[in-house]
Amino acid sequence: MLSNLKLAPKFTLFLSIVFIIGIIISGVTLSQLTQRRAEADVAYKSRILMQMTDSIRNYTSDQVSPLLTPKLETEKEFLPQTIPTYSAREVFEAIRQKPEYKNYLYKDAVLNPSNPRDLANEFERELVEKFRNESNLEEIDDFTTIEGEKLFYSARPIIIKDQTCLRCHSTPEVAPKSLLKTYGSENGFNWSLNEILGVQIIYVPSQEVFQIARQLSGFAIGIFIAIFAIVILLINFLLKRTVIQPIRPMARLAQKISTDELSADKTTEPDLENLGKVAGNSDELGQLARIFQQMADAIYARNQNFTQQLEELSIKSEEMNIRSSAKTSKIAYFKALQKKAKAIRDRLTEATDIKSS
Repeated sequence: MLSNLKLAPKFTLFLSIVFIIGIIISGVTLSQLTQRRAEADVAYKSRILMQMTDSIRNYTSDQVSPLLTPKLETEKEFLPQTIPTYSAREVFEAIRQKPEYKNYLYKDAVLNPSNPRDLANEFERELVEKFRNESNLEEIDDFTTIEGEKLFYSARPIIIKDQTCLRCHSTPEVAPKSLLKTYGSENGFNWSLNEILGVQIIYVPSQEVFQIARQLSGFAIGIFIAIFAIVILLINFLLKRTVIQPIRPMARLAQKISTDELSADKTTEPDLENLGKVAGNSDELGQLARIFQQMADAIYARNQNFTQQLEELSIKSEEMNIRSSAKTSKIAYFKALQKKAKAIRDRLTEATDIKSS
Protein backbone atom coordinates (compact mmCIF):
# COMPACT_ATOMS: atom_id res chain seq x y z
CA MET A 1 0.00 0.00 0.00
CA LEU A 2 2.78 2.44 0.89
CA SER A 3 4.55 1.66 -2.35
CA ASN A 4 1.53 3.00 -4.25
CA LEU A 5 1.63 6.37 -2.51
CA LYS A 6 3.33 9.35 -4.02
CA LEU A 7 6.23 11.07 -2.30
CA ALA A 8 4.23 13.88 -0.65
CA PRO A 9 1.50 11.65 0.93
CA LYS A 10 4.15 9.13 1.97
CA PHE A 11 6.25 11.84 3.61
CA THR A 12 3.15 13.31 5.29
CA LEU A 13 2.19 9.88 6.64
CA PHE A 14 5.70 9.35 8.00
CA LEU A 15 5.72 12.78 9.66
CA SER A 16 2.25 12.16 11.11
CA ILE A 17 3.42 8.90 12.69
CA VAL A 18 6.47 10.65 14.12
CA PHE A 19 4.18 13.47 15.27
CA ILE A 20 1.80 11.11 17.09
CA ILE A 21 4.64 9.18 18.74
CA GLY A 22 6.32 12.45 19.73
CA ILE A 23 3.10 13.80 21.23
CA ILE A 24 2.52 10.60 23.21
CA ILE A 25 6.09 10.52 24.56
CA SER A 26 6.18 14.23 25.33
CA GLY A 27 2.69 14.08 26.86
CA VAL A 28 3.58 11.21 29.17
CA THR A 29 6.92 12.79 30.09
CA LEU A 30 5.38 16.20 30.67
CA SER A 31 2.57 14.70 32.72
CA GLN A 32 5.07 12.90 34.95
CA LEU A 33 7.17 16.04 35.33
CA THR A 34 4.19 18.21 36.24
CA GLN A 35 2.97 15.50 38.63
CA ARG A 36 6.33 15.43 40.37
CA ARG A 37 6.50 19.21 40.37
CA ALA A 38 3.06 19.39 41.96
CA GLU A 39 4.05 16.82 44.58
CA ALA A 40 7.22 18.76 45.33
CA ASP A 41 5.24 21.98 45.61
CA VAL A 42 2.74 20.45 48.02
CA ALA A 43 5.53 18.86 50.06
CA TYR A 44 7.37 22.18 50.22
CA LYS A 45 4.28 23.96 51.53
CA SER A 46 3.71 21.31 54.17
CA ARG A 47 7.34 21.50 55.34
CA ILE A 48 7.16 25.28 55.61
CA LEU A 49 4.02 25.01 57.72
CA MET A 50 5.54 22.23 59.81
CA GLN A 51 8.63 24.33 60.51
CA MET A 52 6.40 27.24 61.43
CA THR A 53 4.42 25.17 63.92
CA ASP A 54 7.64 23.78 65.38
CA SER A 55 8.91 27.31 65.86
CA ILE A 56 5.68 28.28 67.60
CA ARG A 57 5.84 25.22 69.83
CA ASN A 58 9.45 25.92 70.77
CA TYR A 59 8.70 29.57 71.44
CA THR A 60 5.77 28.65 73.65
CA SER A 61 7.77 26.03 75.49
CA ASP A 62 10.80 28.29 76.04
CA GLN A 63 9.26 31.73 76.48
CA VAL A 64 5.57 31.52 77.35
CA SER A 65 5.26 28.42 79.51
CA PRO A 66 7.84 29.51 82.14
CA LEU A 67 5.89 32.73 82.64
CA LEU A 68 2.44 31.15 82.90
CA THR A 69 3.18 27.86 84.64
CA PRO A 70 3.23 29.38 88.19
CA LYS A 71 -0.30 30.65 87.59
CA LEU A 72 -1.62 27.14 87.00
CA GLU A 73 -1.79 26.61 90.77
CA THR A 74 -3.45 29.91 91.53
CA GLU A 75 -5.85 30.28 88.62
CA LYS A 76 -9.18 28.54 88.80
CA GLU A 77 -9.31 27.98 85.06
CA PHE A 78 -6.59 26.13 83.22
CA LEU A 79 -4.42 28.32 80.97
CA PRO A 80 -4.07 26.45 77.65
CA GLN A 81 -1.60 29.09 76.47
CA THR A 82 1.05 27.22 78.42
CA ILE A 83 0.70 24.22 76.10
CA PRO A 84 2.78 24.36 72.90
CA THR A 85 0.16 22.33 71.04
CA TYR A 86 -2.50 24.91 71.83
CA SER A 87 -0.37 27.81 70.58
CA ALA A 88 0.54 26.01 67.36
CA ARG A 89 -3.09 25.09 66.69
CA GLU A 90 -4.40 28.59 67.38
CA VAL A 91 -1.84 30.22 65.09
CA PHE A 92 -2.61 27.67 62.39
CA GLU A 93 -6.34 28.36 62.74
CA ALA A 94 -5.60 32.05 62.25
CA ILE A 95 -3.76 31.19 59.04
CA ARG A 96 -6.72 29.13 57.88
CA GLN A 97 -8.85 32.25 57.90
CA LYS A 98 -7.19 33.17 54.62
CA PRO A 99 -9.03 31.66 51.62
CA GLU A 100 -5.95 29.99 50.15
CA TYR A 101 -5.33 28.07 53.40
CA LYS A 102 -8.88 27.30 54.49
CA ASN A 103 -8.61 23.59 53.60
CA TYR A 104 -5.27 23.08 55.34
CA LEU A 105 -5.36 21.07 58.57
CA TYR A 106 -2.96 20.81 61.50
CA LYS A 107 -3.24 18.34 64.32
CA ASP A 108 -1.20 16.99 67.20
CA ALA A 109 -2.74 13.52 67.07
CA VAL A 110 -2.10 11.72 70.36
CA LEU A 111 -3.15 8.23 71.44
CA ASN A 112 -4.03 9.38 74.97
CA PRO A 113 -4.63 13.16 74.93
CA SER A 114 -6.03 15.40 77.62
CA ASN A 115 -8.14 17.24 75.05
CA PRO A 116 -10.43 14.90 73.05
CA ARG A 117 -9.87 17.21 70.10
CA ASP A 118 -6.34 15.82 69.82
CA LEU A 119 -7.38 12.15 69.82
CA ALA A 120 -5.74 10.26 66.95
CA ASN A 121 -8.02 8.61 64.42
CA GLU A 122 -7.40 5.19 62.92
CA PHE A 123 -5.13 6.48 60.16
CA GLU A 124 -3.08 8.54 62.60
CA ARG A 125 -2.77 5.60 65.00
CA GLU A 126 -1.28 3.58 62.13
CA LEU A 127 1.31 6.32 61.64
CA VAL A 128 2.15 6.23 65.35
CA GLU A 129 2.68 2.47 65.18
CA LYS A 130 4.87 2.90 62.12
CA PHE A 131 7.07 5.42 63.92
CA ARG A 132 7.28 3.12 66.93
CA ASN A 133 8.26 0.13 64.78
CA GLU A 134 10.85 2.12 62.81
CA SER A 135 12.90 4.03 65.33
CA ASN A 136 15.10 5.68 62.68
CA LEU A 137 12.11 7.11 60.83
CA GLU A 138 11.92 10.87 61.40
CA GLU A 139 9.22 11.98 58.97
CA ILE A 140 6.57 10.53 56.66
CA ASP A 141 5.40 12.38 53.56
CA ASP A 142 2.70 10.76 51.48
CA PHE A 143 -0.85 11.00 50.15
CA THR A 144 -4.08 9.83 51.71
CA THR A 145 -7.77 10.15 50.97
CA ILE A 146 -10.11 11.59 53.58
CA GLU A 147 -13.83 11.86 52.85
CA GLY A 148 -13.20 11.39 49.15
CA GLU A 149 -10.58 14.13 48.91
CA LYS A 150 -6.94 13.41 48.15
CA LEU A 151 -4.66 15.07 50.71
CA PHE A 152 -0.93 15.27 51.10
CA TYR A 153 0.27 14.83 54.66
CA SER A 154 3.52 15.38 56.46
CA ALA A 155 3.86 13.65 59.82
CA ARG A 156 6.47 13.69 62.57
CA PRO A 157 6.51 11.74 65.83
CA ILE A 158 5.60 13.48 69.08
CA ILE A 159 8.14 12.51 71.73
CA ILE A 160 8.23 13.91 75.28
CA LYS A 161 11.82 14.93 76.01
CA ASP A 162 11.22 17.63 78.64
CA GLN A 163 10.70 16.46 82.21
CA THR A 164 8.51 19.48 82.98
CA CYS A 165 5.86 18.17 80.57
CA LEU A 166 5.25 15.19 82.85
CA ARG A 167 3.99 17.52 85.59
CA CYS A 168 0.70 17.68 83.68
CA HIS A 169 0.75 14.19 82.13
CA SER A 170 2.33 11.74 84.57
CA THR A 171 -0.42 11.09 87.14
CA PRO A 172 -3.56 12.98 88.17
CA GLU A 173 -2.16 13.38 91.69
CA VAL A 174 0.63 15.75 90.61
CA ALA A 175 -1.29 17.47 87.84
CA PRO A 176 -2.50 21.07 88.34
CA LYS A 177 -6.02 21.28 89.73
CA SER A 178 -7.07 23.68 86.99
CA LEU A 179 -6.05 21.04 84.42
CA LEU A 180 -8.11 18.38 86.18
CA LYS A 181 -11.05 20.75 86.37
CA THR A 182 -10.90 21.48 82.64
CA TYR A 183 -10.04 18.07 81.18
CA GLY A 184 -10.74 15.59 83.96
CA SER A 185 -8.51 12.88 85.39
CA GLU A 186 -9.21 10.04 83.00
CA ASN A 187 -7.23 10.98 79.89
CA GLY A 188 -3.83 12.44 79.15
CA PHE A 189 -1.86 10.75 81.91
CA ASN A 190 0.74 8.03 82.35
CA TRP A 191 2.99 9.52 79.67
CA SER A 192 6.67 8.57 79.69
CA LEU A 193 9.84 10.33 78.60
CA ASN A 194 11.22 9.50 75.14
CA GLU A 195 8.07 7.65 74.22
CA ILE A 196 6.27 8.22 70.90
CA LEU A 197 2.87 9.40 72.08
CA GLY A 198 1.41 10.57 68.77
CA VAL A 199 2.14 12.35 65.52
CA GLN A 200 2.38 15.98 64.59
CA ILE A 201 0.65 16.05 61.21
CA ILE A 202 -0.31 18.61 58.58
CA TYR A 203 -2.82 17.86 55.83
CA VAL A 204 -2.43 19.84 52.62
CA PRO A 205 -5.15 19.71 49.93
CA SER A 206 -3.55 18.48 46.72
CA GLN A 207 -6.52 18.18 44.38
CA GLU A 208 -6.40 21.82 43.31
CA VAL A 209 -2.63 21.74 42.87
CA PHE A 210 -2.82 18.64 40.68
CA GLN A 211 -5.71 20.11 38.73
CA ILE A 212 -3.60 23.18 37.96
CA ALA A 213 -0.71 20.88 37.03
CA ARG A 214 -2.96 18.93 34.66
CA GLN A 215 -4.19 22.17 33.11
CA LEU A 216 -0.62 23.35 32.60
CA SER A 217 0.29 19.97 31.17
CA GLY A 218 -2.67 20.09 28.78
CA PHE A 219 -1.80 23.63 27.77
CA ALA A 220 1.83 22.65 27.11
CA ILE A 221 0.75 19.60 25.11
CA GLY A 222 -1.57 21.86 23.10
CA ILE A 223 1.39 24.11 22.33
CA PHE A 224 3.44 21.07 21.30
CA ILE A 225 0.64 19.89 19.01
CA ALA A 226 0.39 23.32 17.41
CA ILE A 227 4.17 23.49 16.94
CA PHE A 228 4.30 19.99 15.47
CA ALA A 229 1.40 20.77 13.13
CA ILE A 230 3.08 23.97 11.94
CA VAL A 231 6.36 22.10 11.44
CA ILE A 232 4.61 19.41 9.37
CA LEU A 233 2.89 22.03 7.22
CA LEU A 234 6.16 23.91 6.70
CA ILE A 235 8.06 20.73 5.85
CA ASN A 236 5.34 19.70 3.40
CA PHE A 237 5.41 23.14 1.80
CA LEU A 238 9.20 23.11 1.51
CA LEU A 239 9.15 19.53 0.25
CA LYS A 240 6.70 20.36 -2.52
CA ARG A 241 8.46 23.57 -3.42
CA THR A 242 12.08 22.41 -3.33
CA VAL A 243 11.82 18.69 -4.15
CA ILE A 244 8.54 17.55 -5.67
CA GLN A 245 7.94 20.45 -8.06
CA PRO A 246 11.51 20.29 -9.48
CA ILE A 247 11.27 16.50 -9.83
CA ARG A 248 7.94 16.50 -11.68
CA PRO A 249 9.27 17.87 -15.03
CA MET A 250 12.13 15.38 -14.81
CA ALA A 251 9.69 12.52 -14.23
CA ARG A 252 7.42 13.61 -17.10
CA LEU A 253 10.42 14.10 -19.38
CA ALA A 254 11.79 10.66 -18.49
CA GLN A 255 8.37 9.12 -19.21
CA LYS A 256 8.16 10.88 -22.59
CA ILE A 257 11.65 9.69 -23.44
CA SER A 258 10.76 6.10 -22.54
CA THR A 259 7.56 6.21 -24.63
CA ASP A 260 9.11 8.29 -27.45
CA GLU A 261 6.57 11.08 -26.99
CA LEU A 262 8.95 14.04 -27.01
CA SER A 263 7.90 17.02 -29.07
CA ALA A 264 9.55 17.23 -32.45
CA ASP A 265 10.65 20.78 -31.73
CA LYS A 266 12.66 21.32 -28.59
CA THR A 267 11.32 24.85 -28.20
CA THR A 268 7.75 23.59 -27.91
CA GLU A 269 8.46 21.10 -25.10
CA PRO A 270 7.12 22.73 -21.84
CA ASP A 271 8.93 20.34 -19.50
CA LEU A 272 12.28 21.37 -20.95
CA GLU A 273 11.48 24.98 -20.12
CA ASN A 274 10.60 24.05 -16.52
CA LEU A 275 13.72 21.90 -16.38
CA GLY A 276 15.79 24.91 -17.35
CA LYS A 277 14.55 26.79 -14.29
CA VAL A 278 15.57 23.93 -12.00
CA ALA A 279 18.94 23.56 -13.74
CA GLY A 280 19.81 27.07 -12.59
CA ASN A 281 19.96 25.88 -8.96
CA SER A 282 23.27 24.93 -7.41
CA ASP A 283 21.92 22.05 -5.33
CA GLU A 284 21.71 18.34 -6.13
CA LEU A 285 18.38 18.73 -7.94
CA GLY A 286 19.91 21.45 -10.11
CA GLN A 287 22.76 19.10 -10.98
CA LEU A 288 20.28 16.33 -11.79
CA ALA A 289 18.26 18.74 -13.95
CA ARG A 290 21.38 19.68 -15.91
CA ILE A 291 22.07 16.00 -16.52
CA PHE A 292 18.49 15.59 -17.80
CA GLN A 293 19.01 18.61 -20.04
CA GLN A 294 22.15 17.09 -21.50
CA MET A 295 20.34 13.81 -22.02
CA ALA A 296 17.39 15.55 -23.69
CA ASP A 297 19.74 17.58 -25.90
CA ALA A 298 21.52 14.38 -26.90
CA ILE A 299 18.19 12.73 -27.74
CA TYR A 300 17.06 15.73 -29.78
CA ALA A 301 20.41 15.80 -31.59
CA ARG A 302 20.12 12.09 -32.30
CA ASN A 303 16.56 12.51 -33.54
CA GLN A 304 17.63 15.44 -35.70
CA ASN A 305 20.46 13.41 -37.24
CA PHE A 306 18.13 10.50 -37.75
CA THR A 307 15.56 12.76 -39.43
CA GLN A 308 18.24 14.25 -41.64
CA GLN A 309 19.45 10.81 -42.63
CA LEU A 310 15.87 9.79 -43.42
CA GLU A 311 15.47 12.84 -45.62
CA GLU A 312 18.71 12.07 -47.46
CA LEU A 313 17.64 8.47 -47.94
CA SER A 314 14.26 9.64 -49.20
CA ILE A 315 15.91 11.93 -51.75
CA LYS A 316 18.22 9.17 -52.91
CA SER A 317 15.29 6.80 -53.15
CA GLU A 318 13.37 9.26 -55.27
CA GLU A 319 16.36 9.76 -57.54
CA MET A 320 16.74 6.03 -57.91
CA ASN A 321 13.05 5.70 -58.68
CA ILE A 322 13.35 8.38 -61.35
CA ARG A 323 16.37 6.68 -62.88
CA SER A 324 14.65 3.33 -62.76
CA SER A 325 11.55 4.79 -64.38
CA ALA A 326 13.62 6.35 -67.19
CA LYS A 327 15.45 3.11 -67.78
CA THR A 328 12.20 1.22 -67.90
CA SER A 329 10.81 3.68 -70.44
CA LYS A 330 13.85 3.21 -72.70
CA ILE A 331 13.56 -0.55 -72.51
CA ALA A 332 9.89 -0.35 -73.39
CA TYR A 333 10.73 1.95 -76.35
CA PHE A 334 13.36 -0.44 -77.68
CA LYS A 335 10.98 -3.34 -77.28
CA ALA A 336 8.34 -1.45 -79.23
CA LEU A 337 10.89 -0.73 -82.00
CA GLN A 338 11.81 -4.38 -82.06
CA LYS A 339 8.15 -5.32 -82.47
CA LYS A 340 7.73 -2.79 -85.27
CA ALA A 341 10.86 -4.05 -87.03
CA LYS A 342 9.69 -7.59 -86.75
CA ALA A 343 6.31 -6.67 -88.14
CA ILE A 344 7.96 -4.94 -91.11
CA ARG A 345 10.17 -7.96 -91.74
CA ASP A 346 7.18 -10.23 -91.61
CA ARG A 347 5.27 -8.14 -94.16
CA LEU A 348 8.30 -8.02 -96.51
CA THR A 349 8.68 -11.79 -96.27
CA GLU A 350 5.03 -12.35 -97.15
CA ALA A 351 5.27 -9.99 -100.16
CA THR A 352 8.33 -11.76 -101.48
CA ASP A 353 6.63 -15.13 -101.20
CA ILE A 354 3.60 -13.92 -103.21
CA LYS A 355 5.75 -12.61 -106.07
CA SER A 356 7.70 -15.85 -106.27
CA SER A 357 4.61 -17.96 -106.64
